[in-house]
Amino acid sequence: MNKLLITFILLSVSLIAREELFPTQECPAFNNMKHTQNTHSVHLDFTEKYTILQHHKGQNLILIKGEQPAQRWVDDECFSKRPESSNPINVKRVESRVVSIDDALSKSSISTDLKKHTKKYKNNYTNKYEAENISKQNLLALSWHNAFCETHRYKKECKRSMFSFGRAKYSEKHFVLHGLWPQPKSKIYCGVDSHTVTMDKHKQWNRLPDLGLSDEIRKRLQKVMPGISSNLHKHEWIKHGTCYGTDANRYYEDAINMVEQVNDSKVGDFFTKHIGKRVTLQQVRAVFDRSFGLGSGKRVELKCNKGLITELWLHLGSGSDALGTLLKQGKQTRSHCQSGLVDKAGF
Repeated sequence: MNKLLITFILLSVSLIAREELFPTQECPAFNNMKHTQNTHSVHLDFTEKYTILQHHKGQNLILIKGEQPAQRWVDDECFSKRPESSNPINVKRVESRVVSIDDALSKSSISTDLKKHTKKYKNNYTNKYEAENISKQNLLALSWHNAFCETHRYKKECKRSMFSFGRAKYSEKHFVLHGLWPQPKSKIYCGVDSHTVTMDKHKQWNRLPDLGLSDEIRKRLQKVMPGISSNLHKHEWIKHGTCYGTDANRYYEDAINMVEQVNDSKVGDFFTKHIGKRVTLQQVRAVFDRSFGLGSGKRVELKCNKGLITELWLHLGSGSDALGTLLKQGKQTRSHCQSGLVDKAGF
């Protein structure tokens, strides 16, 4: 009996005893052993220690704090021994210690700081799309701002300055960005902690974390996304952008480029020329075909409210900067709205 008890204790200790090691390579960290999915395109960071939870068939199951899922699979070679001189963090030796799985997990939490613990969204590839696990199917939601403001007059972005002297704003003659939404629609709040999700759902967008956007991206975003004055950009990033597979700067750079391509095309000209007039879904889809290639229009939905066209929804694929290519890779869709008025500025 005593021998069995001792064996059981030793076995239990061996199961919970794990090492913490620095990686020797910036390996991708996969959700599964087959290496078919890497949520948020996580890569190991030389400067971080990782808890080794399990070893199996040439792979290690490790704990990456602040990620969801936190347990990831990497190859053995990611933690292979290296000479002291090659240690990029200038430590004399790689330290290891015994920790329990429960202790390690208790210290981990889902973080909205997308730069913590890991080097993500690497861009040193010939094809930049190989560097990131960008969502394969996405929906670009473009708003016709004049119609939006008809029912949201209280919004900051809908208030006009008394000193504008009749000069039209960009948002009054162009489509603006509502959001870029990874699909399916259930794909939201990736790796976002519950406290931040609660703030977002209660529309406390001003309290959401700063996105760390570059000056250039922020300037461009202010032009094509008037909702930034109501912190719409924070909401869209927290709810949808976190599932896109890049950081916030790249997410919004891609979205801005798509909006600009629509507005600079025959589609943009068509809507500008038809302000105050009624247009049909058939007309809109035809102008998309002329602008972005035959079949593009079948990936476009009209969204209407009280007879006004409020939005265009574009169903897109991924892997290109060209909107025409993205549309061809998107899913064909139906549209409940068949026609509507292109609203002009003013109430």
